[in-house]
Amino acid sequence: MRSLTWDQGSEMAAHHAFSIATDIPVYFCDPGSPWQRGSNENTNGLLRQYFPKGTNLATHSREHLDAVAAELNSRPRKTLGWETPAERLSKLLAA
Repeated sequence: MRSLTWDQGSEMAAHHAFSIATDIPVYFCDPGSPWQRGSNENTNGLLRQYFPKGTNLATHSREHLDAVAAELNSRPRKTLGWETPAERLSKLLAA
């Protein structure tokens, strides 16, 4: 990765330590500007096909959550040149 863009949240308070440990710069999107995190917003939309907003994930079994993750990771993405996330990760790990 060349950089990471995070949302404006208190959970990101340690971003400086993360950047030092990984040598990856962290940027923050402007409040109320979800288009600045396009891939994240797209992934949220894909997840909403399985889990409506506000869903308590604790009510789903580990097997069901793993099945959804496997299905989404096997779905080709335009931003990855129509590779699946699983294919891209495999290539990155092999390099």
